[in-house]
Amino acid sequence: MKIAFYDTKPYDKIWFEQVSREYGYNIKFFEHHLSLDSAPLCAGYNAVCAFVGDDLSAPVIEALHKAHVGLIALRCAGYNNVDINAAKGKLKVVRVPGYSPAAVAEHAFALLLAVNRKTHRAFYRTRDNNFSINGLMGFNLRDKTAGVVGTGQIGKIWGEIAKGFGMRVLAYDTSPDPGTGFEYVTLDILFTRCDVISLHCPLTDETRHMVDGKRLSRMKESAVILNTSRGALIDTEALLGALLEGRIGGAGLDVYEEENGYFYEDKSSELMRDSDLTRLISLPNVLVTSHQAFFTREAMQAIAMATMENIYAFEHNKPLKNEVTAEG
Repeated sequence: MKIAFYDTKPYDKIWFEQVSREYGYNIKFFEHHLSLDSAPLCAGYNAVCAFVGDDLSAPVIEALHKAHVGLIALRCAGYNNVDINAAKGKLKVVRVPGYSPAAVAEHAFALLLAVNRKTHRAFYRTRDNNFSINGLMGFNLRDKTAGVVGTGQIGKIWGEIAKGFGMRVLAYDTSPDPGTGFEYVTLDILFTRCDVISLHCPLTDETRHMVDGKRLSRMKESAVILNTSRGALIDTEALLGALLEGRIGGAGLDVYEEENGYFYEDKSSELMRDSDLTRLISLPNVLVTSHQAFFTREAMQAIAMATMENIYAFEHNKPLKNEVTAEG
């Protein structure tokens, strides 16, 4: 198998070179994002390995098909950047659905702790020998109500962490799991009652902008919203309005609607041209991280291994247990 690996970062090479040697695969690492312009680079390769920021729209899929690529191996769980209907009958698409749910859940809670207790702001103060604690007051998590939207593997772990902090957990999911021990309620009730809300669901046509102005208006003025799933679950303009008007307490975001072109890249010497992202980063009650919730040693190893297992199954005509299809 020859694999064209797009959007390569130094840490990708470390983990994927190590695991690919066990399979005897030949990986060509490209720093370019996968796009219509860079698709010709995969000529002569059996598979492409893509990430969340790569373009897998219908024209790109057609270009891969013409280059005789048989497999798109996503090294991530989400696949909203893939035109699954365009891939049908042309090439297979596989993903890594559950590499380390604990990593994402723990990062979401780290965002909550930082936003609530202002630890990121305190860090910068003390570096400047400013030891004032004015403006750094938070609230106790114990005895507060936490809301988790989506109770898959990540959501369940996040809820368990919340319980460990002595919080009551309300949950929403289209397929409630009574085994969680969470109290399932409607989205409207969850947004009304909770002091903290964490989003752990995929981005679909139904969930896009599920957190809009109407739902944000139901939140408590002190409430914090967290998103470590997909940026477009939240209407950014509505969120900015709620934050600037003081209608919610804060936000911890590891994802952003228009993150492509910014997240995972060093833009420190460039002018920020995304005004919404600029405003979010500037707010004292908002913490933005660069889609790094998954980024642990354990997760990177699991991603590399699962990706290679998916490719091995394709090569040997075995069932693709992680295949993504138009039928779901």
